Amino acid sequence: MKPAQSPLLQKAYDLRQAIRSKAHTGPTSGLVQGAMQGNVVILPADWASDFLLYCQKNPISCPLIDVSEVGDFTMPELGHDIDMRHDIPEYYVYRNGEKVENRTDIEELWQDDMVAFVLGCSFSFEHALSQAGLTPRNIEEDVNVSMYETNIATVPAGRFFGNTVMTMRPYVPKDAIRAIQITTRFPKAHGAPLHFGSPQEIGIADLSKPDYGDAVSVKEGEVPVFWACGVTPQVAIRNAKPPICITHSPGKMLVTDILDTDLAVL
Repeated sequence: MKPAQSPLLQKAYDLRQAIRSKAHTGPTSGLVQGAMQGNVVILPADWASDFLLYCQKNPISCPLIDVSEVGDFTMPELGHDIDMRHDIPEYYVYRNGEKVENRTDIEELWQDDMVAFVLGCSFSFEHALSQAGLTPRNIEEDVNVSMYETNIATVPAGRFFGNTVMTMRPYVPKDAIRAIQITTRFPKAHGAPLHFGSPQEIGIADLSKPDYGDAVSVKEGEVPVFWACGVTPQVAIRNAKPPICITHSPGKMLVTDILDTDLAVL
């Protein structure tokens, strides 16, 4: 039986149940604001130590929140009745570095040697931005956040290497400064931006063509602001080529019972 809990945690639980039943299969940005959302990487145990080291060497792109026991698909530290096989709206399945399919659950693919990693997500600071009157454009336009592969290399570790993926949210300069101040308080959700201004400087040719997610409008007088993104490991997975790896679909996250404020620093 589900224990009594706050209205916010009840909403998080209800959303996970809707995802588990396939009633919700879309993006999770802007949903259950105040509850931490997480990026997910699931690997065989003999690849887990390399990936753990990759996270430790790249804490801005890959801020580690929790790691499961080998073969355990529950994450009790992150929420009540979480089942990593069912509680993400859409999964990507990689085999030997190639994405081969999308799924709404992975029960058939779960192996006894699998290890699940949950990484912090920028959706966790979107609530703080919205509370400050800086609602991200992707929430205003009710679309997935824009994500781009850049030319900024991560630090290699073991078999994992690749460039950084970033999310983009546009602001006028004075609001961009405030957004930087706010997001600096969330190092476990990627923290402060890595870049703002010219996208060409970081290898992005066209903002209207994100590599993942949806394009958002950039209005006159606004500058694009770029944060590290938890899709970065998916680039490293393509390069490392593990026999099987399962991730979340970009923008479709694990919604936890951890509060965003628990990730913030003063």
